[in-house]
Amino acid sequence: MRRHSAHLTHDAAVLPWLGANFWSRTGGPLMWRDYDPEVVREELRVLREHGLNMTRSFFYWPDFHPEPHRIDEALCERFRDFLDAHRELGMGTVPTFIVGHMSGENWDPAWRGGRDLYEDVWMVGRQAWFAAQMTRRFKDHPAVTGWLITNEMPGYGRIYQVDPPSSDVVTAWAQAMCNAVRAAGATQPVSLGDGAWGIEVTGRDNGFSLRDTAEYVDFVGPHVYRSDTDKARQHYRAAFECELAAVTGQPVVLEEFGLSTDTVSAANAGVYYRQTLHNSLLGGATGWMAWNNTDYDDLWDRSPYDHHPFEMHFGITDSTGAPKEPLRELAAFAGVLKAVDFARCRRADAGAAFVVPAFLERGYPYSRPADRPLIFTSLHQGYVAARAADLPAGLTREADGIAEDVDLYLLPATRQLTTRTRRALQRRADEGATVYLSFCSGEHPGTRGAWFDDLDGLFGVEQQLSYGVAEPIEDDTLEMTFQEDFGSIRAGETLRFPVAGNEDSRAYLPVVPRGARVVAVDGHGRPALLCRETGRGRTVLATYPLEHMAARTPRVNPEQTHRLYAALAEVAGVERAVTVDEPYVGTDVLVHEDGRRFVWLVSQAEDEVTVRPGTAEGATLHDLDSGEPVGAVTLPAFGVRVLELR
Repeated sequence: MRRHSAHLTHDAAVLPWLGANFWSRTGGPLMWRDYDPEVVREELRVLREHGLNMTRSFFYWPDFHPEPHRIDEALCERFRDFLDAHRELGMGTVPTFIVGHMSGENWDPAWRGGRDLYEDVWMVGRQAWFAAQMTRRFKDHPAVTGWLITNEMPGYGRIYQVDPPSSDVVTAWAQAMCNAVRAAGATQPVSLGDGAWGIEVTGRDNGFSLRDTAEYVDFVGPHVYRSDTDKARQHYRAAFECELAAVTGQPVVLEEFGLSTDTVSAANAGVYYRQTLHNSLLGGATGWMAWNNTDYDDLWDRSPYDHHPFEMHFGITDSTGAPKEPLRELAAFAGVLKAVDFARCRRADAGAAFVVPAFLERGYPYSRPADRPLIFTSLHQGYVAARAADLPAGLTREADGIAEDVDLYLLPATRQLTTRTRRALQRRADEGATVYLSFCSGEHPGTRGAWFDDLDGLFGVEQQLSYGVAEPIEDDTLEMTFQEDFGSIRAGETLRFPVAGNEDSRAYLPVVPRGARVVAVDGHGRPALLCRETGRGRTVLATYPLEHMAARTPRVNPEQTHRLYAALAEVAGVERAVTVDEPYVGTDVLVHEDGRRFVWLVSQAEDEVTVRPGTAEGATLHDLDSGEPVGAVTLPAFGVRVLELR
């Protein structure tokens, strides 16, 4: 299947945005009151010298729109100078209109008066008027390369955890705002700035639906800050969210990501940036905006920094303008983008795909929103395991109908499927595909077990569950011993998996084979992995929730699901262009439009590691700069190396 990697275009020119969210150190969100043209130019110059080509900028709403029908023209002149400073350096910027939320605090224009930002018609009109007025003033400036409607509106317009607006209301608001920008004459790309925190990505309904607003925007912009208990999962978090955010097929720009150096060491800040940049590129992102350009040591007595002090140190430069490790990683990343001519590259096609259950994003009657976190975390952990297996895998959404051009379907700890998908998977297996599912009982006592029809028929078993009773896993480690060769796994080998979960999900599926053969057994001799040949393909059932158990285990990766995924790829005949016999190092490929192929090797090892990548017959790896053949590759801790595959 073709994996998502859409590039953002404007005026027929491809724009691989690489930049930073920008507030000057002279004032943070109040920078327009304390605007210093020389400091701003110095700040931009440092970014440009490190390979950045753009910023995301902000109209602090209470200042720029002080009265319902008035714009502050003095501040607009300062913003025009800000644009001129970008033009002088050959940089662009993406202005953001409705900036009432920033770094842990909300600010209203004095005249808002508590009106609802989505449903009060007059209030929506004032927002649209403001966006149109600012667009008319700056749309023709060559430094403006795009527009964003808001900054994280879900945390400002209405606190969605308490009182979420409906998708219909949010979509109508988004339509009015985007239409106002275009009606004012803007030709640059437009998006919402909401963070892509809606139901299609997170499983939480905040009113912002990527599907519903796709008609009005030109790209999607995830903001990724969530944390994890496992380094590999954390390093692949932004990549996975970018994969999910590509649900509409539009370009994905990693609009915000970053960290406060009050919370991590300088070296680990660099590691996080390196991993997030390269992995999100491999996950389909085609633009990046770090949060943010500078530290604010002198603003400690101003909100939000007086109560969110760690927000003072999200900068990629310190408060004197000196580069920090994140900026050095951005500079190195910029060099890679240039070396591979990234704007003309796409991701290599994949023969495997994770099936994203429709239950993640659709509120079927009497289905539980509480089931969605399990879907997200199991898929995320499966995605990490696939990376360790050097298995390129796309996402195929059940809500859209599963892809037909896939040789291997992966359903990690999947409990819920629609009837249509159940039948489609059987058909695809009959046609020659391999369908893998690991059983999961779910994390809640209601309707335990599989929520789809005829698991027995699909996998050639007779399940032995008692009604309403989960079969507990009593061992702390699952030992899966193979009874026959299965791909690269030899008969007699034992794979070991951590056991985790709550009283509902720490459960296995007792089965009796009825047409399937037992490929592996657990430590008690019970079927743990079964394979049923059907038509020209097969279905494979793991009776334990492997990915869910790993997802609930801290510091677990690389766990041995990657061995199973690699074996499934071999059984299914899925091509892996480059493989490494080291689960700490993952590989993936980009393809240039001229036919060149570039290989990424990304290490999750905490120490230096040397690997000798294997390639398809006749292919060789070469250094990007010298063109010399490369055999062994030494990667530093959490290192990345990019090579050409010939």
